[in-house]
Amino acid sequence: MAEELGKIEKLPVENYKDGRKLFFVPLVFGNAELPEDYLEKFNKYWEQVEKQIFELAGKLGEIDHIYHELISESGEAGSKSVKELNEKSYKIVQIYLGKKAQMESMEDANNLSEFMDWNRCLIIGLQNPAVVSKVYEAYLEAGKRRNEIIARKLDETLKKDEIGLLLMRENHQVQFPSDIQIFYIAPPALDEIKRWIREHEQKSGEGKES
Repeated sequence: MAEELGKIEKLPVENYKDGRKLFFVPLVFGNAELPEDYLEKFNKYWEQVEKQIFELAGKLGEIDHIYHELISESGEAGSKSVKELNEKSYKIVQIYLGKKAQMESMEDANNLSEFMDWNRCLIIGLQNPAVVSKVYEAYLEAGKRRNEIIARKLDETLKKDEIGLLLMRENHQVQFPSDIQIFYIAPPALDEIKRWIREHEQKSGEGKES
């Protein structure tokens, strides 16, 4: 069960010293083309994430392994892939690689590309119901394999009493190993971003209706 950072501070740190631990950071993306009010929240979110990870590591111990969604390479190659994907999460990755953490491969490259290709097929808007059904079935199967691969890689690389940092989108369906304690990093700016997205989607919907 995930524990928010605010709740952790109310409990003795020694309660969490033993066992495998995973700091879960919801992966949030942004680019220069997005509205300025969103980017302000986006930048604030990653600043708060960095601070909360620092505080959590100070209480529970240094990070041993780093995992990042959509990264199928370990070591320096994996770190470079993170830089191409998200500058904000790359900054955090670099901080802890500069200490004792190792960059781990989280995905299988072949399965990931298959999963993403099936997703692209669904996005383009297929017309034939039978084709849509087959593509969707293949998409779900690739997604299921992907979740299993991610869970297995976490289980194989995160050893007894070690700490991992996982950067991944919230809407995942990965079943983490039951003995891993999950600490959910949820700074205030995350709610601000979610609220902004809801309001933006609502306004877009109203615009289409009119």
